[in-house]
Amino acid sequence: MLQTMYDLVKRAQALETKKLVVAVANDYHVLEAVEMARNAGIIEGVLVGNATEIKRMLADLKYKVGDYAYLDFSDPEEACREAVKLVRENKDYFLMKGFVDTSVILGAVLNKDYGLRTPNRLSHVSVLEIPTYHKLLLMSDGAMNIDPDVDIKQEIIENGVHIAKAIGIRNPAIGCIAAVEKVNPKMQATLDAEILVERYQNGRIKDCVIGGPFALDNAIDKKAAEHKNITDPIAGDVDFLLMPRIEAGNVFYKSMMFLANAKSASVIAGATKPIVLTSRADTKETKFYSIALGALVSELS
Repeated sequence: MLQTMYDLVKRAQALETKKLVVAVANDYHVLEAVEMARNAGIIEGVLVGNATEIKRMLADLKYKVGDYAYLDFSDPEEACREAVKLVRENKDYFLMKGFVDTSVILGAVLNKDYGLRTPNRLSHVSVLEIPTYHKLLLMSDGAMNIDPDVDIKQEIIENGVHIAKAIGIRNPAIGCIAAVEKVNPKMQATLDAEILVERYQNGRIKDCVIGGPFALDNAIDKKAAEHKNITDPIAGDVDFLLMPRIEAGNVFYKSMMFLANAKSASVIAGATKPIVLTSRADTKETKFYSIALGALVSELS
């Protein structure tokens, strides 16, 4: 079982080297993370965008321009389109967002003619190393799906199960998070949790165990669960937090990162290939870990 980001990186290094295609690559922090991943032997880089500017930035960082391949497109929409096409057409290639609006790159990803879409909804999945938790903890969705209904939550779970498999969790324990651990007709998150548990029990959601509703404390702390007499076998030991709304996921993620000294890796799941899509506020280390996670997920694509 992986317990740290170091473990995640080592697992990625054990794979055959992948090709990372960076759409609109003229971003210093992105290039720093890509260079870290290249030096670690995880990826070879294809940098798409204004090649002159990208090479200038690599030189500024004192990296070897010759260590990368380039596709020269100055228009961001064209760069995203060509980057997506390249990933679609080649095995072991995966995608990373550079200095471009998320809507632009996702527009290319979701294009019916050349994109990476599947029947599933896209969702953002994060893997967190939290000093006070005993293993890596996954969560979704804190960045994409604003107010998912129960059917969308099922797709988010299915996407999360795929990411969990990539890091070696074969039957992840999914905790459906709400403000309380009892079903309350006035709290939609608890009603959704009840339905999702029922679907799991009926075999409609596979390759995982689903429990809830859980308040956060009794999802991740066994003593809290025991104190409230919660008998669900996954209480206090979940692998994956299914967040009720984007606000809950976003606040939890940022609380862990900025107040709890967590480390994280994130990808967009639900496409035919993983998409490394991080915040501009994320550190180069977070971006590096996200590339390593993307490489692991691409192994299953």
